[in-house]
Amino acid sequence: MHETRRLVEAATALSLLLRNAAIPHAFYGSVLTAVLATTPWSDEIFCIVEGGQNQTHPFRRARDAVAGNEDFTVTHSPWTNRLHVTYRRLIPSIEIEILPAGETGPRHLDTSTVMKIQGVPFLTVSEFVRAKLKTWVIRGSERDAQDISYVLVRYWNRVDINRITEQDMNLFVARNASAAPAWAALKRKYGM
Repeated sequence: MHETRRLVEAATALSLLLRNAAIPHAFYGSVLTAVLATTPWSDEIFCIVEGGQNQTHPFRRARDAVAGNEDFTVTHSPWTNRLHVTYRRLIPSIEIEILPAGETGPRHLDTSTVMKIQGVPFLTVSEFVRAKLKTWVIRGSERDAQDISYVLVRYWNRVDINRITEQDMNLFVARNASAAPAWAALKRKYGM
């Protein structure tokens, strides 16, 4: 568990390096719900990095962007296909997992899929719910369910229903009744 402001500081620093290298990216994880709720603690932060046609793998792009920066170290685990970037300016250090766009979150990161909060790019509400829902369906984590419920209940009017898998959301709502009124309101908004 880290202080949310420290996670945002690490995200800001990494975002600056990625922006300077012209790498589309967005942050994701329970850090977004902590920022939206102004909660002092959070336990999860990821950075989704875009690859694309004629471009190198997102992991290579992220490694190249932070290479030589004394505030960051990179740990690549080819066995598990994971890349972690550690922000060492703070003690304890902050670890951010890099995720390839398309595997988690949208394939393309642009103004329709990314929003800025406190100067940091995060997935939009729709993309956040979509990505968290996909993760929840796979691993069934209570933490993911809390994040989805929090965002859906408070920001349902900003969700594009076309980006949400209806079958997965129906399953989610069946197991998390607190999200049912927001899901029903969203369906009514879209005439479903």
